[in-house]
Amino acid sequence: MLKRIGWAGLIGGVISGGFLFLMMVAFRGVPLEDNQFGALLGYASMLVALSFIFVAVKRQRDVAQGGVIKFLPAFGMGLAISVIAGVIYALAWEVTLAVTGLDFGGSYAKASVAAAEAKGMAGAELEAYRAKMQEFADMYANPIFRIPMTFTEIFPVGVLVSLVSALLLRNSRVFPARG
Repeated sequence: MLKRIGWAGLIGGVISGGFLFLMMVAFRGVPLEDNQFGALLGYASMLVALSFIFVAVKRQRDVAQGGVIKFLPAFGMGLAISVIAGVIYALAWEVTLAVTGLDFGGSYAKASVAAAEAKGMAGAELEAYRAKMQEFADMYANPIFRIPMTFTEIFPVGVLVSLVSALLLRNSRVFPARG
């Protein structure tokens, strides 16, 4: 089981982290406010990468456990894969920031303030929002804050995929082993 967890987590992390790195390098010059589909593409790549949870749990059920797996072991296996993939994804983001020199926190804060201004926010409310976003940018510059925050981008997707996989694959009639 540990071997399957390791390879599925590694593959999931490399796919999601690699896609993140490639997209950020490819669209390095595009301002955040002009990148409308970045989050959609990012979460789609996470879903594809984390589909290896289903593959690993199914192989564990069919090959190692004779076609039967209970919910908790399947769910736990999925969560372990999600943790490995999430750590690799967060490290890929750190590499991306180092290679590109991107000040994501500052860029995000500026884009958020500009969007608030465009929606009509002004005066003291805008200044309070600007201060709040500057505080975010300052915190985001610290890897101790940034790495867990990046991990929480992908981990909930992994929890969802793990839950669905465990619910489906606990039934041996769902995608039965061919043999």
